[in-house]
Amino acid sequence: MRSLAIDACPDPDIIDVQALPLPPGAPTDAGWWLGEMFGFRHPSLATRALFGARRLLAVVVGANTRPDLACVFAPVAADDREVMAHEADRHLDFWLGVAADDGLLQVTSVVRLHGWRGRLYWLPVGALHGPVTRRMMRRAVSRI
Repeated sequence: MRSLAIDACPDPDIIDVQALPLPPGAPTDAGWWLGEMFGFRHPSLATRALFGARRLLAVVVGANTRPDLACVFAPVAADDREVMAHEADRHLDFWLGVAADDGLLQVTSVVRLHGWRGRLYWLPVGALHGPVTRRMMRRAVSRI
């Protein structure tokens, strides 16, 4: 398995890979998929609620409570198949790779936790990360 996100973090605490099949004729531009999933132009009520809960948790761990999500998920690197976003904060660093090729949409999340803040933050976030990512991927696929 290859990912810019995995390559960018030599000592990760968490690596999560989610993949869904793409329907025939679906876009293969990874940047387009990054924007569809993480541009938050079409957030579900559940996604809005979870990001609200994230803000409350951020207060507890001393993290950035007002991230500009467009900047957080802006591409910082790309190759022929994948784009990557990266964000560093007091509680964790994360790298997010989005690839769309060979009939699959793949989202790779790589996280490095910082001390007790990161571990505390990741307790609830980690439990929800996979299901929320898959839901965002499914919603993006359903809109094409």
